[in-house]
Amino acid sequence: MTSAPSKDPLHGLTLKMMLEALLAAYGWETLVREIRINCFLSNPSITSSLKFLRRTPWARIKVEDLYLRHLKGDVRKTEPKV
Repeated sequence: MTSAPSKDPLHGLTLKMMLEALLAAYGWETLVREIRINCFLSNPSITSSLKFLRRTPWARIKVEDLYLRHLKGDVRKTEPKV
């Protein structure tokens, strides 16, 4: 007997995978605009962001929500400042 595939779009994804996909699609500027947390604003890095997000459930939920909006195409990219 096999189980039915999960209908959860986050099933099998790690926080690192979501963050890397969001960064590749939008960059730090858009992440800061969408989710106002210091780890995205002040000297951002994947490592420091993951450390914060793993300890902070409300922030992780915001990243998951942003990732779901990304899958639907509901996130506008911030234009780079010149």
